[in-house]
Order: sequence, then C-alpha cells, then structure tokens
Amino acid sequence: MARLADYFVLVGYDPGKRGSGDGQGQILQRFPEKDWEDNPFPQGIELFCQPSGWQLFTERNPPTFFVAVLTDINSERHYCACFTFWEAVESAQVLNGEGEEEEEEPSSPVQPAQLFAPKSLVLVSRLDHAEVFRNSLGLIYTIYVDGLSVSLENVIGNLLTCTIPITGGAQRTISLGAGDRQVIQTPINDSLPVSSCSVALLFRQLGITNVLYLFCAALTEHKILFLSSSYQRLTDACRALLALMFPLKYSFTYVPILPAQLLEVLSTPTPFIIGVHSIFQSETQELLDVVIADLDGGTVNVPECVHISLLPEPLLQQTREALSMVLDPELEVADLAFPPSTISASSLKMQDKEIRAVFLRLFAQLLQGYRWCLHIIRIHPEPVIRFHKAAFLGQRGLTEDDFLTKVLEGMAFAGFVTERGAPYRSIDLFDELVAYEVKRMRAEEGNKQKILRHIKELAEKLYKNENPYPAVTMHKVQKPTEGCHLRLHQKPFPRLDEGTVQWIIDQATAKLQTAPPAVKAEKKCMVPSGPPIAAIMERNGNALANSARRLEVVRNCISYVFENKMLEAKKLFPAVLRAMKGRAARHCLTQELNLHVQQNRAVLDHQQFDFIIRMMNCCLQDCTAMDEHGIAAALLPLVTAFCRKLSPGITQFAYSCVQEHVVWTNIQFWEAMFYCDVQNHIRALYLDNNEENHTDEGPQEAKSALEIASEQLRLWPTMSREKQQELIQKEESTVFSQAIHYANRMSYLLLPLDTSKNRLLRSSGLGDVESVSNSFVTNSIAGSVAESYDTESGFEDAESSDVANYVVRFINRFVDKVCTESGVTNEHLKGLHVMIPDIVQMHIETLDAVHRESKRLPPIQKPKLLRPNLLVGEECVMEGLRVYLMPDGREEAAGGNIGGPPLLPAEGAIFLTTYRIIFKGTPTDPLVGEQVVIRSFPIASLTKEKKINIQAQVDQFIQEGLQLRSCTFQLLKIAFDEEVASDSAEVFRKHLHKLRYPQHVRGTFAFTVGQSPKQAMQPKAKEKNPSLRTLSKNLVKNAKKTIGRQYVTRKKYTPPTWEQRSSQHFPEDNEDEISVSEEMDRSTLTPTTTIKPSDKMTINHLVERACCRDYQRMGLGTLSSSLTRSKNEPFRISTVNRMYAICRSYPGLLIVPQSIQDNTIQRISRCYRQNRFPVVCWRNSRTKAVLLRSGGLHGKGVVGLFKSQNAPTAGPSQTDSTSLEQEKYLQAVINSMPHYADASGRNTLSGFTSAHMSSSGEEFGLVLMCAGPQPWVVLSVPEPRQPGELLFPASHIRGGSRAFPVRSPELPALAGPLWLVVEMGFGKPSGPGAVSTGSPRLCSDPGAHWGPGR
Repeated sequence: MARLADYFVLVGYDPGKRGSGDGQGQILQRFPEKDWEDNPFPQGIELFCQPSGWQLFTERNPPTFFVAVLTDINSERHYCACFTFWEAVESAQVLNGEGEEEEEEPSSPVQPAQLFAPKSLVLVSRLDHAEVFRNSLGLIYTIYVDGLSVSLENVIGNLLTCTIPITGGAQRTISLGAGDRQVIQTPINDSLPVSSCSVALLFRQLGITNVLYLFCAALTEHKILFLSSSYQRLTDACRALLALMFPLKYSFTYVPILPAQLLEVLSTPTPFIIGVHSIFQSETQELLDVVIADLDGGTVNVPECVHISLLPEPLLQQTREALSMVLDPELEVADLAFPPSTISASSLKMQDKEIRAVFLRLFAQLLQGYRWCLHIIRIHPEPVIRFHKAAFLGQRGLTEDDFLTKVLEGMAFAGFVTERGAPYRSIDLFDELVAYEVKRMRAEEGNKQKILRHIKELAEKLYKNENPYPAVTMHKVQKPTEGCHLRLHQKPFPRLDEGTVQWIIDQATAKLQTAPPAVKAEKKCMVPSGPPIAAIMERNGNALANSARRLEVVRNCISYVFENKMLEAKKLFPAVLRAMKGRAARHCLTQELNLHVQQNRAVLDHQQFDFIIRMMNCCLQDCTAMDEHGIAAALLPLVTAFCRKLSPGITQFAYSCVQEHVVWTNIQFWEAMFYCDVQNHIRALYLDNNEENHTDEGPQEAKSALEIASEQLRLWPTMSREKQQELIQKEESTVFSQAIHYANRMSYLLLPLDTSKNRLLRSSGLGDVESVSNSFVTNSIAGSVAESYDTESGFEDAESSDVANYVVRFINRFVDKVCTESGVTNEHLKGLHVMIPDIVQMHIETLDAVHRESKRLPPIQKPKLLRPNLLVGEECVMEGLRVYLMPDGREEAAGGNIGGPPLLPAEGAIFLTTYRIIFKGTPTDPLVGEQVVIRSFPIASLTKEKKINIQAQVDQFIQEGLQLRSCTFQLLKIAFDEEVASDSAEVFRKHLHKLRYPQHVRGTFAFTVGQSPKQAMQPKAKEKNPSLRTLSKNLVKNAKKTIGRQYVTRKKYTPPTWEQRSSQHFPEDNEDEISVSEEMDRSTLTPTTTIKPSDKMTINHLVERACCRDYQRMGLGTLSSSLTRSKNEPFRISTVNRMYAICRSYPGLLIVPQSIQDNTIQRISRCYRQNRFPVVCWRNSRTKAVLLRSGGLHGKGVVGLFKSQNAPTAGPSQTDSTSLEQEKYLQAVINSMPHYADASGRNTLSGFTSAHMSSSGEEFGLVLMCAGPQPWVVLSVPEPRQPGELLFPASHIRGGSRAFPVRSPELPALAGPLWLVVEMGFGKPSGPGAVSTGSPRLCSDPGAHWGPGR
C-alpha cells in the first residue's frame, strides 16, 4: 500500500518580492507541515506552479490544471498536480507591498479589483494518477467557489490519508467526504508503463516519421526539447516518449515542464528530455545540438551538426508499415473500386495500446536472443550479470549497424541488463514476447493481416494491464457552476486550520501502525531464454557463406598436417588460406584443432608447428578488436596448447607467434573472455554439488548457467547461514583463481618474443600512415607511450621503453575492473597486484631463452631472386631487396573474379637502376608458381612515394612497405620481406630520391647513359642465426670502427680572445677547422647541398620562397653560391636541409653562421634530439642580437657508455670531439654579433657603464636557446683574471631586463673556457659540471647542464 498523495500545498502570489520583472510565488500553507521520513518535501515547487513566471492579469482566467514532474537526488520522480485559479488583489496591495496594506472590515463586501493574481492548489505524489488528482483538486475548488457546506480541512485530510495498492490489478473506491466517489484501478504489472492516450496524441501531433526520429534520438542519447503552448501536452508528450522506449528506461535528465527561471539547464552537456512553453521559443534558437519538436506546429527540427542513427533495415520499413496500418486503416482500401462501407476504427485509448504494441514487437525483434549473451559471474549473495555485446552483434550480423551499437553502449541498456538479466524474477509481457513469440513474428513477416492481428492481441493485453476492470462504475465528482470564475464578489481562498488537518493525518497514521503489514505477493520464476540466436543466422544465410566442399578442404589439410603428410598439406594450403575469409571455415579450423589437443598439450615438430601457426595467423587477420564471431576466443586456449621443442628444457608455444593482432590489445575482449570462463566454472561448481547429491539418478539433461543460477536463487532463502557463507566463499575463490589465470594468459599474448624491442607497444593511432610503426596495440596499452615523446617538439623519441611496465599496467587495469565487478575481496585484489609484476618478469625470463633458441632454427627456404633484363646503357644502382608485390586493384591480376588463379601477391625483388624501378618475381600461389611477374616504370615518372604498412601474405604479420605511383598510370605496392632491415629500406628510398631529383639535368639517364655509376653500398641483410661469438665479434668491431672514426686530427680547440675575435676572418670555401679522419658514408648522405652556379632555375625557385625573402629582410644572408657570397655577411642561408634529410621538423632553408660548412652541420645535428641543432630564426635590426631555436642534447645511452669505456686514452674521446664541434658552432654565432663596448668600458648600445668593467673592454656574446619548453640564456666567458672573481659588463637583453656584474668569491681559479648558464625558464639546469648551486651557474661543458629533454 502507498499514499495517494504525500503533500497538499497552497501556493500564492508574493507581492512583497515583486521586482522589475515577474513576481514570485510563496508557499502559503502545506500539509503535513513536517516531512514524511520516507519522502522529504521537494524544494522549489513554487517555480513549477507558474512555469512562465508569476504575473498579474487584468481579467480573470478560467482555472487550469497540469502535472509537472520533479526528480529528487535519489532519481525518484514526484508528480506535482497543479490546479491554478485567479483571485482579485487590490492595486494598493500590489504597489505598497504586504507591509502597508490596509485591513478591510470583515463585514464589508469585496470590491471589484483591477488586477488578478494566480493561486495554486498542488498535490505532490509518487504515483501517477493524473485523472484522480484532477478530480480531487477540482472538488476542493468547487467546495470553495460554490460555498458548499463541506469542511475543506476534512476533504484535504481524507485525501492525504488515502492509501491504495501499487500494483496487482486491484480496484479501490475512495471518497473524500463530499458526496463524491472515485474508482482507482492499479495496473496488473507495474513494470509496464501507463500511457492512457498520450502515445496516440503524440502521433497525431507529429506524425509517424517525426516520432520515429525522436524515438531513435532518445535511444541514442541525444538532447530532445518539446515546445508547446499547453503544459499538459508537454507532460503527455514526454510521458509518451518514455512509454515507447519500454522495456528500456530513460536514465538522463527528464523535466516535462521547465520553468523560465531554469532555462539555462538547456545548455547542459548531458542528454535530456525537456518541455518548454512555446513563448520561450526564441531563446532556444541558439541551441546547436538539441532536437526540437514543436507539438503545436507538428515539426521536428534536427540541427545539421546532429546525426541521428535510425533503425536498421528492414525493421525501419516494417515499423512504418505497421504504424500506418494502425493510425490510418483506410489507407489499405483507398484504391479499391468497391471499398467496404464501414471500417472499424479503434478508440483513442485502444489505438494508443496498438501503437505501443508495434514498438513492443520492434524491441522483441531487436533484442531477441539477448539472454544467450548474458554472463552470470556471481550468483550469491546477489547475482552479477554482464552482457557480451560483441557476441550479440556478431551472431545477429549487425556489427556495422550504428543504431544498435549505440543502444547497446547506452545507459538505458545497461539498466536493462541489470534489471532484466536476473535469472529468477517476475516476468512480464516483454519477457513472454521475446521467449515465445519470436518464431511467430518471423513466420508472419510480409503478411499484413497476421501482423495486424498480432498487434491487436498485444494491445488487448496492454489495455487489460491498465484497466483490469473496464466495466466499473463511473466516477461521481461534483463540478463547479459554469462561469463561476467570473464572479465579481468572490471571497479569497480561506486559510485552513492546520490543527484539524494534522489531527486527521495523525489518526490515520496510528491506525496504519496497528494494522498488519501488507505483504506483496511476488510471482517469481525462472526467466525463459527463448530460442538461440543461431536460428536467426540460419534465416539470414550468413552462416552458409562457405560451401561444404571448402570446409572439407580445411579438415583434410589439418589431417594431413597431423599425419605428417606435408606434401599433401602444402598442395591444399593455398585453398585453405582463401577459405579462411569465411567465418564457417575459421570456426571449422578451431574445432578441428581442438580435436588434436590431448591433456591441454599438443607437441608438434617444426614443420607442423609452422603450418599451424600460419593457419592461426590467417584466422586472426580478419578478426576485429571486438572479436564478434568468437574466433579469437576459440583460439585462446589453443595458442597455449600447441608447442614445439626447441632444445632440452625449452619449449616454444604458439602464443609467441600470433601476438601481432589487434584483438589481444582490446581490454573489452579480455573482459568478455574472463566473464565467459568464470560463468563456466561457476556452472561446474554447482553441477558438481548436484552430482554428489544425486549419485543414484540417471544422467541429467545439461542445464545452462542461467538455469542453475535460477535454481540457486530459489533455494537461497532456505539455506542455513553457514551454507550461504560457504557458497559465497567458493564463488569468490573461483573468480580469484580465474583472475590469476588470465593475468598469465594476458602476459603470454602481450609480451613480445623479443622483449628488447617495444615495436608491439607502439600505438597505430599515434601518427600518420607514413610514420607509424607496425603496431596493433591500442591506446589501452600505449596510452603512456606519449611519456617517451620529446617534450619539446612532440616527435617520437628513439629510445625504447620498458615493455614490462606497459604490460603490468594493462593487466592491473583489467584486474581492477573485473575483480571489483565480481566482488573479489580487497585482500585478494592486493595480492593480485603484488603477483602480476612477478608473473610478467618470470615470463620475460622464459621468453629470453625461447628467443635465443628460436634464432638457431634453420631459415625457411625462399625462392631464388630473379634478375631483370636491363636495357642498353642501363645499369643497376642497387641490388634487389626481397619484397612482395601486392594487388593494386586491377582485376586482371586478382584472378578469382574473372576466373583463374591470382597472380598477385607475388614474391620477388625490387631493383633500382639508372633508368627504372623494376620488380621481378613469381606468384605466391603455387598453382601459378611457374609464371613470372614483372612490373617497372621509369624513375623520372615517379610522382608520389609514401610509406605504408601492409600485410604481405594472409598468414604473415604486417610489414613495412612503400607505395610508388607514376605519371604513366603505374602503381607499385610493395611490402618488404621480414629479412629486409629497416636501414636497407631507408637506403633504397634515399637512392630513389637521389635519382628522381638529380642536382642537374645532366644527371638524368639521358645524359649519363653509358657511364658507369657508383655502385651503392648495400646494407647487410639481417643474419638469421647469429651465434653469441659472432654477435660479440660484430659488436666489438662496430664499436672500434665508430670509436676510430672519431679520432681528431689536431689539438683541442681553444677559443680566441675577444681582441682576436673582432678581426678574425673565417675561410669560406675551405674545410672547417675541426675535422675527423673518416667521413660519413656518402651513401647515407643526401645529394650535394651546395647549389651550383649554373643551376639558375633552382636558385631562383628557392629565392622566391616567402621564408627566404623574410630572412633577407632581417639581414640574415642571401641564398647564393659560395663564389658569389659576400664575405662580410655574418650569416648565410644554407640548403643543407632542403630534402629534409638533416631534420624532418626544420624548414628546408636554414640560417647558419657564415664560417660553418654544411658537412659540419651534419655532424653537429647528431648531438641534438631529432637532429634539431641551433639555428637562427630572428635578428634584431638595431642591436643585431639573434634568437636561436634548438632541441635538447642527447643523453648518454648504453652505446655511448660502451664507446667511452673502450676509447683509447692517448687521444681525445668522442665526448671531447662532440664538445669541440658544439663550442666552435656556438662561438661562430657569438662572433657574428657586433661589438658594443668602447675602450672606457662604456656600453655604446645601452649607455650603461659597468663599475666592474675591465680596462681591456672585453665583451660577452649573447645567445638565447630553446631547450625543450625552457628557454635559457647562454653566455660565453673567457678565463678569469683572478681566482674567485668573474667580471662581465652589462648586455642588453630583449624584453627590458639586463645582464649584471657577478662576483663569486668561492669560485676557484679555473683554466679553459667557461660557460655561464643563466636560467630564464621554469626549471633549473642540473648536471655534473656545475660549480655553484645558485643561478647563474658556471660549468666547463654546457652539455653537462642539459640532460635528456633539456
């Protein structure tokens, strides 16, 4: 039983709070005055009584009634029935306020007034009985206006003490003590919404198409706004939309009537269903993401930026046809020559239920079979249910449907699973429809008469639920006299006696406390699951994509593999790979492989292992991250079962060879697999208990997990406390053991075989197609990869990151989520977090041994490379690289569609000659293996080249590749073989660019034909089986070679004094002073960077660039050859980076000092992150001060430590050489700035004379560098004259600040060049070379102050 009404409120106009705008309302009286314990009084109710604002009128309006809905903090809805009438108020009372109003004599009659104020009678209830509320408030108004001899206090007290049953189809007759009689019928099932006529009215107002748009928008969580001049229509429209959504429940903001003072709620970012009076329509025009439905005009406006996903076909068309049959039955017979004389039209209430029946059928078709995708992971103490969305979409064949995907991801469906997923509960019409009427609906598709008959049957049940007793006695409620609101001498509504009303409420409350509590009879049962989804797929025919012959080929091939008939298996293998495109063949593969697993282990030889791995990879290549067809789920136990012996004690499992697939990195896949396995173990737990209790009975029929859970929930109240705790502990232990098992499984599939590489952990979404690595790991793992990016420019750092940390974090996130949802104890969860790093580390140690032994296996024999026939005068520039030529879209090479076997993909080699790019190879399909595929086009016709990631073969991993497009309508898509190193591919690209864009027209093939080109140095291919001795020998040899290359040919560089710098001249065309004995390999450099004087067109083209003109405007040099360049210019424009070979993030034209040669720049750039060496980007026109940009210096890595340890002690180390290069470069920048100090120590630029200026007039150069996000000012200082004292004059710094004299008595006498680093940014420099801890700092090596990222 529940109270019909919780509160009665009398709300009136407040003249004392009238301001410049509308007035305000105030609560005059409320009953009861104290809040109910189970239902507090809602705040702000006076706003909803007059949603358009409290206003005074010059004439009496007729009484109005509407129902507003308020939602409290607990998401419970309160229905506020507002009955409003108008009372006369004196003009003086309005103008002077209530404090100055004059009291009238009680006996004097009421004088006609000029203004009328609204007054509202409000009922607040948690029940939605709008008609009963209308009659009750109308009765109270009738007693007041007609002066009936009935006590208003008694009527209100009876109304507040009336209790009715909530559900069960009961009928209750109530009377408020005024000779009235009302019959209240409660719905049979409270889960079905009560709509009365609201749904039919909504379709009459908006039409079929518009309502379907609103329906889809509400399900896909869009913002919906209703506009109308009628408040009751707004409430009915919102109620109708919620009724159409059944069995889903709307869980976002729901305000059918929004007051004017709260219109800013429309700007909320969350979805909502809100109604607003149409007088505020102008204020809704700026809402760009709100679907606006005008009930009065019958229109729905969808903004351009909002995309509403509609129902999938054919459901959308079927729903439209069914609604048309219900709303317009005459449409079917409109074209008949002899239409029937009468057409039976349903009443408005029955038509309302017929429309709801159409939508009920729609949801039954959308969600049929959903219970087969429920995973129950806990039964006790409360059932925990999860829905396998991917499996549901995959089995229904709706993975690409945008509407259903959004619905399943929404909050409404999450609540649907929580409420209706329980296996043991009371059922309603929707459960019966999904379980028992699916076959009937499929059989009646296309038969309109049968569909209409089914709709009418469902409508009868919905009508019966709302009206269990249709032939009941009519209501008897007195109504006021017509025109009573126009009476001139109407007294105001009297003040009620609080004591009388409270006494009635107290008496009724005491009586209820002594009455026995009402027990709600719940008819719980096992919820039927209905037919499985497989029946739906058989009708669609998607499961029959593969013929029985293809499945037989798959079975035969697997049998040959396990029978060691490798020749027979090799013949069938191409056909098997092609058959794997079908889902049935992939399922067949998993089933056949399961037959060969004995005791969770299947040891294979090397050939068998290779065949199985290739088939598994082929199976997984077409799996999406969702794994909607369950292929990866079926292969997951198999990859830990199949293995091979590499050596005594070392076994390689299949999971180490099938890791590069996107499905393993999707945390939703792992959650679904975990829940599925937990459900199986929970089912087995209770099946074992049942077998122990029923050992004498015969074999029982297999029960599903939901059936077992339903039985357990039925028996739960009858169990003892000890038995209940035992079952809870067993279930929790089952979940905990599965969490440990899945932590191991995830480490198997996520840790790469070579853990020294982090290629697997590079997200494929972190860059464009040309720059990303071959990665399948999504942001769930690699989200923290961004931490290793260079903080200055956003480019990826070359240093590898710790793979184990990423995997541990990924598994920890998974464990936290599933264990929290499954009710695992905190102690077990903490133990898992301690255990996971140990599991990962142990597996890494195992993989190291497996990786070492796998490298000793003999390489797979590959076809011999075929050399192409060259033209007369054409010569090879670069030997062939083993590649795969992929299909480019032309049908003649694809085979299948026009008959015959496919010629592509083909395996061969790519050759680079002085004239052409040539591919020559053979098809990978052995049926046409004797054919030769040749593709070529001239290098000069190349128009576009870009890096791509491509799958060379269906059973192989994704490989790096190139896409070459020519103006001769040729396209080469090549994928490099795994034996081709990345360096070799890069060398190929560089030589291709060098030949495509020669320095001069005489470098083209037409002029160089017949000349012997310099053969490009070929990078060595990756060694297949390097031994430890060979590896160490190569490492030491390469290290010695690198160290020897750094020997300096002259003494250490000493910067000149300031007197010498002013008159020093640097050579222009000669080699720079710092030279090394061995230059870089010419094959790795770009073409000559000096523009020849004869190439006038190239120079003119570069000079016309905007950046070049801007450089010349600032006086930063001109673009010309070394012969014509002015010797007096301090800077020059270098073209060393015009092909972006030095630094990809720098422009092609760079400003460098005049004295620095281009080959020196190439060496200096290697010392900085991303090769971003210091370059000038701005120059002050008056002071000639320059602004430089730069990347941070490289930190010393493992290779650097190895080289420095093995460097000979007789000569300087690599660090010394690098430091000299940097010193000379920065010194050249300093020398390029003018001298602004005279002999007297006066700064001729700023007019400031330093008190500590030395007589020699030494001056400091100034350089502003950007190292990461922190800018630094770097000053070069000569040797100090005296120990402990350092002097330098004032220097002008852009921005208003100046340098100042520094004394530090603690400084010792230092020899050699010093660097003063003045901090200008947020962080502070740090490093081993610092002398003092304050700022500025002195150091002998500026690089020591700048660690990684500085």
